[in-house]
Amino acid sequence: MKKMLLTSALVASLGLGSLSAQVAAGSHELNLYSYRQPFLIQPLMDKFKDESGTQVNVVYAKKGMLERIKAEGPNSPADLVLTVDIGRLNDMAEADVLAETSSEVLEETIPTHLRDPQGRWYGLTQRSRVIYVSKDRIPADETFTYESLADPKYKGRICSRSGKHVYNVSLIASLIAHHGEARTREWLEGVRANLARKPQGNDRAQAKAIFVGACDIAIGNSYYYGKMSTNEEKPEEKQWAEAIRVVFPNQEDRGAHMNISGAGVLKSAEDKEAALGLIEFLASPAAQEIYAQQNFEYPVIEGVSADSVTAKLGTFKPDTVGLAEVAKYRAAASKLVDEVGFDKGPSS
Repeated sequence: MKKMLLTSALVASLGLGSLSAQVAAGSHELNLYSYRQPFLIQPLMDKFKDESGTQVNVVYAKKGMLERIKAEGPNSPADLVLTVDIGRLNDMAEADVLAETSSEVLEETIPTHLRDPQGRWYGLTQRSRVIYVSKDRIPADETFTYESLADPKYKGRICSRSGKHVYNVSLIASLIAHHGEARTREWLEGVRANLARKPQGNDRAQAKAIFVGACDIAIGNSYYYGKMSTNEEKPEEKQWAEAIRVVFPNQEDRGAHMNISGAGVLKSAEDKEAALGLIEFLASPAAQEIYAQQNFEYPVIEGVSADSVTAKLGTFKPDTVGLAEVAKYRAAASKLVDEVGFDKGPSS
């Protein structure tokens, strides 16, 4: 398969900076398996083709990507994967389908805590697991930590999606990384006791629950605020967004929990350098800006601003614990959810 190299001029145009050597950008075609929706990915792939001449064929999936890759084995046509949540990335790493890679560009631009130490995956965007609170029923100056959600004063006032969802599992795993399993169990029991209803719905449903008065506090991802507040097709979601204040927890200590979308090169890739070149492009300022504008997420590199809607949420302190470390505790976190009966709803 014919390869092409990034020239110094192309490297500069992609915003990758000066390199000590040319970076392999890829073959004339790459195959990408993506959990990220086409409306977000296609503008990035189009720009990459314009700059590099490489066509990227995207196969979009809602679920079952890892199972498909494992079934295809060494003969998988896919060169790389793009997915959301450290959990899904870690599952692929543990299944041994991701290649170990090394890139000066990615190591210089992506912070250490947002990439795998062995180069199997790289974070490309960030989202924070924040707290939604009612503008009407929670004082504007009230601050929160994740730990404070277990305070009995919030009994009957908290809503949540399933504790087994990957977003919540990652949050719980981060608490285990910081506090240990025993203390996290106590915390999860306290949050369950404070639930207003049985965990249900997605993150947007939690904002709706606050809007209709079912609860006053909920946990959700930061980018949903942007999605709801700009949703012209479903204007009711604008009302949900208007009803909540987004709070970044733990600003006086470790910072708000962060998760990522990210990518990794597959062992089955015919041209691993080419696939890595695409990831380098996705970590470039030009691509990072498209990400931010399209999906209301935070860039992983310095010097790229959040979109105007997300910027209104203000600056905040992020938790910089390594996501590879957080991933180690995901199984324990999921087990705790079952053991405390979190998804059964508020305890008596």
